[in-house]
Amino acid sequence: MVGLKPSEVPPTTAVKFLGAGTAACFADLLTFPLDTAKVRLQIQGENQAARSTQYRGVLGTILTMVRTEGPRSPYKGLVAGLQRQMSFASVRIGLYDSVKQFYAPKGSDHCSITTRILAGCTTGAMAVTCAQPTDVVKIRFQASVHTGPGSNRKYSGTMDAYRTIAREEGVRGLWKGTLPNITRNAIINCAEMVTYDIIKEKLLDCHLLTDNFPCHFISAFGAGFCATVVASPVDVVKTRYMNSPPGQYRSPFDCMLKMVTQEGPTAFYKGRCSVMSSFLPYSDSSAPWGKTNIHFPKSALS
Repeated sequence: MVGLKPSEVPPTTAVKFLGAGTAACFADLLTFPLDTAKVRLQIQGENQAARSTQYRGVLGTILTMVRTEGPRSPYKGLVAGLQRQMSFASVRIGLYDSVKQFYAPKGSDHCSITTRILAGCTTGAMAVTCAQPTDVVKIRFQASVHTGPGSNRKYSGTMDAYRTIAREEGVRGLWKGTLPNITRNAIINCAEMVTYDIIKEKLLDCHLLTDNFPCHFISAFGAGFCATVVASPVDVVKTRYMNSPPGQYRSPFDCMLKMVTQEGPTAFYKGRCSVMSSFLPYSDSSAPWGKTNIHFPKSALS
């Protein structure tokens, strides 16, 4: 609108929903091969079809997939991934400001870190619940190994995957792994927001940087690193449980116990480098939090 600065016209909820979903989709297009590599590494040693192929590192995994399954293989499940981003990020970010105001004390102009964490966890749980079917389908596609025309394809397409899972596992199968996914989201919110504030505060207190873009960039980078380290075990359990056929695991806790007994504690950090690679671009592009009308914490886009 002519004559008005952007800050004078707060975005509507619809604009936040659309902007958040669109931004998340663009980011997903760039990082999707890294996410696929993460899934393959996380299920390595468990997936029977993938045991004949050994993946080594992020780049090695992507190159192996391209060589054995074709150049389109790193983008398996992209349609479901974009559907997930539109539903997850739209709800997570579109409602973030409203929920934050709900938790904030009346008459307060400043939101504490506790308020932001509560708002992030609440909207994150709502977003996970809405987007869980798309996440299940995405992971099923990413984990499937097809080495040639003769290999079995369980799903002919994205919509067929929704129908097949609902038919074979019940409607509840589409929401499989919701609890570990919500837990992962909460851990990322807490770890990311707390470490971001701590790193930024130390940089400013020690007069290493001023309150500008480099300061926010480094703070977001450090926050992304810490959140990845803390959330990786839950992320691995979430991926394996959501990809598992009926009866393989009784619960996410049973999945965790089998991982420890059969593969050792290092199994919780399979795919950690690819998690970091796909995590940090979101974190860096989302900073500075609270400096714009639309908040883009990485945990909202993951």
